[in-house]
Amino acid sequence: MILLQSFGSGFAQLFFPIAIIVVAYFFIYRPEQKRRTNQSNFISNLKKGDRVVTAGGLHGKIMLIDEKSVTLEVDRGTKLKFDKNSISFEMSGSK
Repeated sequence: MILLQSFGSGFAQLFFPIAIIVVAYFFIYRPEQKRRTNQSNFISNLKKGDRVVTAGGLHGKIMLIDEKSVTLEVDRGTKLKFDKNSISFEMSGSK
């Protein structure tokens, strides 16, 4: 009887930390990994003429794209250069 109690206690001590790690993986790590992949795909598919919003909330139209940066026209004649990773999302239906 003592052996069974000892085995059950050891199993529980091992089960709960493993369960916490599995839950953390599926609720924290995996969604973040998926978000990063989606953002990377979004950044690589940007093209001239897209209307986008930066991480700082600045709205603009892409005028020039190079390997690491994007030039946005934020007003007539006003162009600003940003890092590609600072583009948060595309404004849908704004073309």
